[in-house]
Amino acid sequence: MKRRDFIKNTALATAAAVAVPALTACKKPSKENPNLRVAANLDYREDGTFTLLQVTDTHFILGDSRSDPCMACVKETIDAVRPDLIIHTGDILFGRPEMESIKAILTPISESGIPFAVALGNHDAEFGSTREEVFAFIRDMKGCVNLPPKEGIYGCSNDVITLGGDKPERVFYLFDSGNSVSIKTREDQFSYDYIRGSQIGWYRAHSERFTAANGGKPVPSIAFFHIPLRETAEGVAAGGQIVGNNCEPSCPSDINSGLLANFLEMGDVEAVVNGHEHDCDYVLRYGPMFYIYGRCSGGGTVYYRLGKEGAFGDPVPGCRIFQFKKGESGFHTWVRILGGEIQQKIYCHDNSITLL
Repeated sequence: MKRRDFIKNTALATAAAVAVPALTACKKPSKENPNLRVAANLDYREDGTFTLLQVTDTHFILGDSRSDPCMACVKETIDAVRPDLIIHTGDILFGRPEMESIKAILTPISESGIPFAVALGNHDAEFGSTREEVFAFIRDMKGCVNLPPKEGIYGCSNDVITLGGDKPERVFYLFDSGNSVSIKTREDQFSYDYIRGSQIGWYRAHSERFTAANGGKPVPSIAFFHIPLRETAEGVAAGGQIVGNNCEPSCPSDINSGLLANFLEMGDVEAVVNGHEHDCDYVLRYGPMFYIYGRCSGGGTVYYRLGKEGAFGDPVPGCRIFQFKKGESGFHTWVRILGGEIQQKIYCHDNSITLL
């Protein structure tokens, strides 16, 4: 059975049955372009570090015991890591009651006092509510820094978060990678969605502004979204350097919108971070880019077979952590799985991977 068919059929069946950094006020939209806006402007801790926690593919269902490991993972990781920012890269829920399920799994994040944002996944609006309704519900939760969708830009969860105070040293872009499109790219006409031209224009406008404010030098950035780029699969096939578990094929859109080319032209985005594949949690270095999968944070509500040693077995949810140091290029990243084991501790810098 195809991956998407398995997930769809499972969903239908299930539906039936440390100090937190100061969060400054969002900047006002630019008069020249009202789409230029920053959701949150964060700063480093006193020791010059900043820790970002990625949660992904929780596929949570309230009242379903298969989601218990997911809830335990989210709570335990937040308590252990005490990050400065949390980003959920989508597929938050996987059945009804939908809003109650969203609220339940995001409540530990919301009540932690740590700023958080979401980049919606392809399954987040498949259980009765529209993407806009789901996003509005999440935005109303305490601590969520996502801004309302802007008219004319595809999707909902397109946001910018900066790090470094008045003069940002880092930029985090969140893109809504959508759900699916029906285009004659294969016999069944199904394709996962892709980042659209309006979103690319939105990104370029912000990138140009940050570069100009930085004396013409691009500000190092990372892009977060759910569905991976086609270049991820190409990099694996081409033999790019991989650290971590690569236990299923990458499932991008059939459409290449040219997002990577725009990242390279602007010269700022050094890594793209996704969810979507539950049996992948690797860092791939291919060409001038790092392609990174978060660790699936979900339980047994969907297919998921990665065990503690990376082999198929009893699924063990986890999260990916990123750490940035003031004035230092690159970033550190690792995976923490339920129970506290740390895997894949590496330093990504200067287009290279250093194992730690």
